[in-house]
Amino acid sequence: MSHETRQSLEKDGHRTVLRRTDDTVILYARSGRVVTQHWMDLAVTGMELRPGTVLDGEAVIWRDGRLDFAAAQSRAASSVTRARALAARYPASYICWDALQHPDPQIGDCRSRPYTERRALLLELLADVEPPVQAVPATDDRDVAVLWYDALREQGIEGIVCKRGGASYPSGRRRGWVKVRHADTVDALVIGFTGPRLRPHHLVLAVGDEGGPARVSARLEPVLAARVGEALSGAAVVGERRAEGESYMRVETDLVVEVLAGSGRHGTLTVVRMR
Repeated sequence: MSHETRQSLEKDGHRTVLRRTDDTVILYARSGRVVTQHWMDLAVTGMELRPGTVLDGEAVIWRDGRLDFAAAQSRAASSVTRARALAARYPASYICWDALQHPDPQIGDCRSRPYTERRALLLELLADVEPPVQAVPATDDRDVAVLWYDALREQGIEGIVCKRGGASYPSGRRRGWVKVRHADTVDALVIGFTGPRLRPHHLVLAVGDEGGPARVSARLEPVLAARVGEALSGAAVVGERRAEGESYMRVETDLVVEVLAGSGRHGTLTVVRMR
């Protein structure tokens, strides 16, 4: 990596945008859906931010000294009542990796600014804010990044993200962001399933942050199918669709899974786990 490249930790949580308005805090999932009531503990802490602040990051849950993605996904996919009960047992943290909007009208929308400037603005915005809202660690030292990559895996850190210091914020995509994970996987948004909802046989996926053609996964392992089914239990069903010659039920959900890209015969996508 050149010294113009910045590396930050790749967390294992639920992608969330936090917006502090004049009166309240609103949290959005990557789809744009409002999820404030699912992460009300974070919204309360977010009130410490200055009105007009918009941040990009992940809602994560720590359990027994490591990140627990299953707990974060359960919270995100649960009913509002259950989400509140889960919050009481396992409080969330909000790990910020970027500043999108600064409350100073002379600065305003930060997305066209270089990452190094946005990072400085992020640290300034969070200077007086207490955890559980905090900035993700970042460095321009390759040796430090390698140390993080090797040493923090046991805490549930799945890798690092590399960004060019002079790059603007890639709205709606991650072009220019390179994920270095401990496994050769990519993210895919779940847009449907085949078989019963509570134990789906296959998932229908849109691969990549911008989505794409609907792809049908390989058959899910039984344990993973049960976990995915639980996460899909509250998803709104859009209707029946077809992809790659198969009928499936289309759903509206923010559920993201990791897949081994190009694995299996004919490039079938093998689902590794929920994200």
